[in-house]
Amino acid sequence: MARCQPQPQLEERSLQPSTSGCSLLEVMDVEVPGPSVPWVDPGTPSRFLCWNRKREWSDQSEEPPKEETEKERAPEPEETWVIDTLCGLKMKLKRRRVSPVLPEHCKAFNTLLEDPVVKRFLAWDKDLRVSDKYLLAMVIAYFSRAGLFSWQYQRIHFFLALYLANDMEEDDEDPKQAIFYFLYGKNNRFQRPLFQKLRFQFFCSMHCRAWVSPEELEEIQAYDPEHWVWARNRALLS
Repeated sequence: MARCQPQPQLEERSLQPSTSGCSLLEVMDVEVPGPSVPWVDPGTPSRFLCWNRKREWSDQSEEPPKEETEKERAPEPEETWVIDTLCGLKMKLKRRRVSPVLPEHCKAFNTLLEDPVVKRFLAWDKDLRVSDKYLLAMVIAYFSRAGLFSWQYQRIHFFLALYLANDMEEDDEDPKQAIFYFLYGKNNRFQRPLFQKLRFQFFCSMHCRAWVSPEELEEIQAYDPEHWVWARNRALLS
C-alpha cells in the first residue's frame, strides 16, 4: 500500500526553481521539441518570460527587429518647403533644396588653399583647364559628402576631390595628369596605383554621388562671393 501512495514532496520540488537559477520553463524550451511558442504557466515569473522572448528572437534571426533598424537609419533631410507668397489667408509654398555644405567644409577648403603644393598647382594652371571655379566648388561639395571632420582634410583629399571633379565634368585626360607630378614629383608612376585606390575609397565614402547640380554650385559660391577662387572663370579667358 505504501508504493501506491503519491509523493507530494517530489512533485513540489520539481516545480520550484533549481539551485542553478534555471526554471522548468527554460529546461522544457531547450530540450523538448515542439511549436515555436512553448506552453507558459500563468504563475511563471516575468523575468523568465523576458528571457524566453530574447532566446526565441536570437534563434529565429540574427537581425534586430525592424522598428529598431528604422530608428537607426534616419534619412537626412534633402528638401524643405518655404513660403513663397502670402496674400490674405492664402499662401503659396515652393520647394527648396537644403544644401549639405556647412561652413566648416568651406573653412577646410580655405585652409588647404594655403598649402604650398596646392598654391603652386593653382598658379601653374593658368588656362584653368583643371581648376576653374566650378571644379573647385565641386571640391567643397565632395568634402561635405565624404563625411570627414574638417580637421581631417589634408592635401591628398584636395587633389582626390579635384581629380574626381575632372572625371565628372572634363573629357580631356591629359591636364589632370599634372596632379601626380605636383603630389609625388618626377617619379610619380609608382605612386599612381595608390592614388587610384585612394580615389576609389574617397568616391565610396561619398556613397558614389559625384554629380553636383548647378544650383548647389551657385550656393557654394554665394557663401563667400568675394573669394578669389571664384574669379577663376574659364569663360572670361581670351
